[in-house]
Amino acid sequence: MGAAMARKNGELIKLEKVCKIYPMGEDKLYALNNVDLVINRGEFSSILGPSGSGKSTLLHILGLLDEPSSGRIYLDDMEMHRLNENERARLRGKKIGFIFQMFNLIPSLTVLENVTLPALIYEASTEEAEAKARKTLENIGMEQRLFHYPNQLSGGQRQRVAIARALINDPEIIFADEPTGNLDTKTGHDVLTMFHDLHESGKTIIIVTHDLGITKMTHRTIRIVDGKIVKS
Repeated sequence: MGAAMARKNGELIKLEKVCKIYPMGEDKLYALNNVDLVINRGEFSSILGPSGSGKSTLLHILGLLDEPSSGRIYLDDMEMHRLNENERARLRGKKIGFIFQMFNLIPSLTVLENVTLPALIYEASTEEAEAKARKTLENIGMEQRLFHYPNQLSGGQRQRVAIARALINDPEIIFADEPTGNLDTKTGHDVLTMFHDLHESGKTIIIVTHDLGITKMTHRTIRIVDGKIVKS
């Protein structure tokens, strides 16, 4: 299938017969077992499964943070196994943003520095990166916290900073791994509203969760059990 056909069909990410296997002595643990999955451009989906089901492994594979033991991954009809790690990293940095449950902010950097960093990595000048970071933080209501450190912020504020950091390079796809797991109910609802708004702006959003409440606001639920997709 050519790139034009992939775009016409709306396919953004495609997994074919993907396995992720970890050796366990003489045995093997299949974190992912023969997974076929298509993520279409503009989706707002959740990956649902119990602890240990393979949902975070699936996110890492979809987001090019990890490589499968076997099978193939396509992003915009490009075969990822044909790219080296540097090429995959550059593609990941340009097209994909990640948001994690534990925020993963660098404690020794200010809010502004945390958000500026990904833009600097992908070759923006310091001036350009800082201007983009300020604008992104302003868009999510964090312009009064630019020079605070992560330990001076509430959980909700830290997650907003993490979202700003994920958005700084204007990625097409946002992956969020249990993004409300460490937040109270009201703050969690506010963060989910932000994801809804991001989707409305054209982003493809994939949220990993074990919370059925989150799946009610997404348009598609991908269920995974014991490394296998049981509903997509």
